[in-house]
Amino acid sequence: MKKILLLATAFVFTLTAMSQTKLDSTVKVNTEKYDFGKIKQGNPVSFYFEITNISDKPIVVESANATCGCTTPEKPTEPIMPGAIGKIKVVYNAAALNAFTKDVYIKFAGIDQPKTVHITGEVLTPEAYDEYVKTKA
Repeated sequence: MKKILLLATAFVFTLTAMSQTKLDSTVKVNTEKYDFGKIKQGNPVSFYFEITNISDKPIVVESANATCGCTTPEKPTEPIMPGAIGKIKVVYNAAALNAFTKDVYIKFAGIDQPKTVHITGEVLTPEAYDEYVKTKA
């Protein structure tokens, strides 16, 4: 009797695991990492990650969260239709000096695994940034 119960439980878990939608067969992101380069302290910067729906059903972005308060992602409010592109705007406030790497976690409805994208860059003082721009030109 214990073997039958164990087998039935294993069967149910297998069916559940197989019925979950896979992230890579549902969405494609234009880039997984964006580098802002050198930016001036106190000047927020932003980038749009493009999410393409490669499935045959609409997808919904449930949430978009960052690893800290200095990074603010904005998720699309409407479902992304099959073949369409939705955009997630990520704003970095550029308040703290130094190099940075931040992660943004994008959660889709019906998919357990979130998609992780990254932003990087280096925040310079206004004086150092102005000097950088002069030497670059």
